[in-house]
Amino acid sequence: MSKSPEEVLAFVVEAAEDKKAADVVTLNLQGVSMIADYFVICHGNSETQVQAIASEARKKAHEYGVTIRGYEGIDTARWVLLDLGDVVLHVFHRDDREYYNIERLWSDAKVVERV
Repeated sequence: MSKSPEEVLAFVVEAAEDKKAADVVTLNLQGVSMIADYFVICHGNSETQVQAIASEARKKAHEYGVTIRGYEGIDTARWVLLDLGDVVLHVFHRDDREYYNIERLWSDAKVVERV
């Protein structure tokens, strides 16, 4: 049984938070882009933490039977991208997140508030 984008979003955010990701932001891209429904953007303070965050999200995807369409950047751990179809996780090293500032690039998207 496939997971809804919101279910995938929930476990991706949970995985990031489990590994103490900093400044987790979720952007709703529905109606803004056809790339994905959601971007989850966060950062780690070291290459090791960046790898741990991305690896935890990948592990959860396997547990839930969600297809991983792409997994890039894990070797350098400066910007890791995990493409789960409707949800894309961007895990940055703190310094690179400030440099690329993709939240600004996607400023038309709404930030998802969690209650």
